[in-house]
Amino acid sequence: MNEVAELELPTQENFRADLRTLFRGAVRVALEVALEDELREMVGAKKWERQAQRVDSRNGTYLRRLITTMGAIDLEVPRAREGGSAGGAVIGRYKRRSAEIDDAMVSAYVHGASTRDIGHITEALMGEHVSKSTVSRAAKTLGTRVEELRKAPIADPIPYLFLDATFLDARWAREVENVSALVAYGVGRDGHRQLLAVTVGAEESEGSWSDLLAQLNERGLSGVQLVIADAHAGLAKAVRHHLPEAPLQRCCVHLQRNIVGKAPQRLRARLAKAVWQVFVAPSKAEARKRMTELAAGLGRQLPESMACLADGFEAATKFYSFPKEHWHRIRSTNGLERLHGEIKRRTNAVGAFPDRGSALRLVTAVALNVTAIWTDRRYLDMSLLKSKEAGVVANAA
Repeated sequence: MNEVAELELPTQENFRADLRTLFRGAVRVALEVALEDELREMVGAKKWERQAQRVDSRNGTYLRRLITTMGAIDLEVPRAREGGSAGGAVIGRYKRRSAEIDDAMVSAYVHGASTRDIGHITEALMGEHVSKSTVSRAAKTLGTRVEELRKAPIADPIPYLFLDATFLDARWAREVENVSALVAYGVGRDGHRQLLAVTVGAEESEGSWSDLLAQLNERGLSGVQLVIADAHAGLAKAVRHHLPEAPLQRCCVHLQRNIVGKAPQRLRARLAKAVWQVFVAPSKAEARKRMTELAAGLGRQLPESMACLADGFEAATKFYSFPKEHWHRIRSTNGLERLHGEIKRRTNAVGAFPDRGSALRLVTAVALNVTAIWTDRRYLDMSLLKSKEAGVVANAA
């Protein structure tokens, strides 16, 4: 009796594997044709061709593995006796991965994947595992973005300048230290926000803020009418030195936290609401009145908190001199909170950076990614500020 073999239908996995093999073969053939053309230009003649203008001779081939989006491909790279191997124009000398792979690894790194995770991702997608050190070397290309931001000229006036810092761990002199990442952004005459600078320093100090502001001035920073920042003593001194004509608006949110931190736990929620009512008053006179009422009521139980509010009141109410429609934006540095949150999320995945340079590269890349959407919509109507300035000039005349 004849046995009829059962026909085994191919599965979706079989089709996928066959297609991947087919595409990988097509990529290999295309690259080898391009490499052959490049070597022909180097030698001055085709294979086996005798030409008077020949300038070199062939010297066989060697196998070179290249990781592409289709997976790993073993290429036969031709070479010449004197000119060396082909490939500099096609795949780059000494490159083991296509540019798309490096770009994808850097993008994944910036968006939160750890160097270890990226190795697992490339293995799952392309069948090749890349080491943590390979990912770190690829991430060094972010240095160009750091330099571009550091050297970008500031052509237009920046009426509102926001300064804030966040902290992260980085290895320094063989020890892991907590270092500061200083961030500056501004609102230009067109009403759009723009990232101006990111630096990483040993600490948040007068020296580190002074270096950042000096860099901004060298790049053309002008027209600053208000600086919004926390009440850091070193920052305040640096602002007075480099931007002596710009008043410093103390962040109301930071001041509120300082005030509430001096109260017992059971009263903090109530005190926080009362303090915020001071800073949302329709005028500075009303804000002062509300502060007096708070001190006479709940504040009688909290002398330390009331002293903190009284000390910081003038610095935290500079925004009242500017258009009312801008107050909710310029009385605090909350515009940087999402940026700092994303930086924290990303740096927490890394842990301790191997050095401050790698920390600066990643923080800058994250900041540029987050702030890329700032050009999509206007943050403030700056025509209101122009109207205010015109009124001041008219009154002076």
